[in-house]
Amino acid sequence: MQDGMLREAGAGVGVAMARDRGAAMLGAFVEGLGTGDVRTTRARFEQVVRDHLGVAFVRFRECPSSTVITDLDPSLAVTKVSSGGRTFALELPRPTRAAQDQAWHALVSTAGQIGAIVAEIERTAGYRVAVATLADRDGNRLHGSSPQVQAVRQQIDRIARTDFTVLIEGESGVGKELVARQIHQWSRRNRGPFIAVNCAAIVESLLEAELFGIEDRTATGVRGRRGKLEQAHGGSLFLDEVADLSLAAQAKLLRALQEFSVERVGGHQTKKVDIRIMAATNRSLSALVTKGQFRGDLYYRLNALELKVPPLRARREDIFDLAQGCLERHAGPGRPCRMSAAALEALLTYEWPGNVRELERVIERAITLAEGDEIQLNDLPPALNERYSIVQPATEGGESMRAWGSRYARLVLERCDNNKRKACRVLDISYHTLQAYLRYKPKLRAAQRALLPAATDGAVDEDHGSEAAPRMPSAGSENPALPVIEATLASE
Repeated sequence: MQDGMLREAGAGVGVAMARDRGAAMLGAFVEGLGTGDVRTTRARFEQVVRDHLGVAFVRFRECPSSTVITDLDPSLAVTKVSSGGRTFALELPRPTRAAQDQAWHALVSTAGQIGAIVAEIERTAGYRVAVATLADRDGNRLHGSSPQVQAVRQQIDRIARTDFTVLIEGESGVGKELVARQIHQWSRRNRGPFIAVNCAAIVESLLEAELFGIEDRTATGVRGRRGKLEQAHGGSLFLDEVADLSLAAQAKLLRALQEFSVERVGGHQTKKVDIRIMAATNRSLSALVTKGQFRGDLYYRLNALELKVPPLRARREDIFDLAQGCLERHAGPGRPCRMSAAALEALLTYEWPGNVRELERVIERAITLAEGDEIQLNDLPPALNERYSIVQPATEGGESMRAWGSRYARLVLERCDNNKRKACRVLDISYHTLQAYLRYKPKLRAAQRALLPAATDGAVDEDHGSEAAPRMPSAGSENPALPVIEATLASE
């Protein structure tokens, strides 16, 4: 009883503290309204909420009233607020379970009410709050629920709280730019620009003008323009495939990153820039430094924080979510909305050298070729269903399960260099079972028997009660259409 009274007293104190902190949050927001600039109202609101809730980022968007909270982003703590017939979503990093007490929820509720005031101020001034929809969010967040993706999300959350340079490593197609965009969106720079630069596509002679800008009339017919570093002022600069820069280009980039200042081509003045640098590569920069193909000083400048994005084959449990998300994005009349079990199995067993990018192209191709409302195995590219070619004749010709198993056992044995013990371990079957599969002689269909010499037609294997296998054609056989059906494999 005494413990219960203490818990109730503690809860009461927590609510009172939350009420006081909520009042302080509202007071800090109101104090910032004296500037008279409507464009800074939202930034002031987000700053106040970040300070009082201790979170790395805050997003407040309008959403349809029918929107389910978990549809917006399962990795975030989302609160819906209704005001004046409109519905809004307040999105915050999800705290630990211990931190989600009654006081925290009360503060979040107060922040949502302040957000509704911000939306009304913007509406009165002619601004419109961005509408958050599932389709809009799907293209800007990292999909998956595997432990590997959850670990990456946690790293993104911690990295977003800082302004340090980030090096993102991962194979081509894993979503390195998506990770960089999410770091930017979750950081205090989310109101600034996100400028992406494909280093592999920059011509060497135009590198300086592209990155640092060029002054007007530097050459005949040349108009002055800002470079990528100036364009990213107040936001983030993403250098994709930075390993593809030449050594000369690396030296020019290093100087700019050391001083965070740029001098335009043809100019004589330097300009300071406030940017966060994020770089990505599909190769190991440390290995390139060892080989002398990448500058060590630039590598250490970029490698303040390192984030590795796992390949798709290392997180196969995310393949279904990614495929389903792609189907939902392309949903429409006459388009398939689900996948057959065989097609899904092919996706799960494929190695995905092109990672998520390749998966998206495969799903788009299947959507285009599918004739019904379900994607079948034949709608997938040959690279995915070629491993099923050994059993497809059995399914199409109505062969028995034993014939199918025998065909597959022979394939595995061949890949094991005819080592039967190894094949047993791969197939997870006993030696006796493997022998039974290998002794099996498939029955021939009438069309196949018609192509065989008369001497083999109707022969019976007395030991197994099935038709004996046909004689194999000689090397000089002139009948290329003669089906090759193995009766036995190499002897033990």
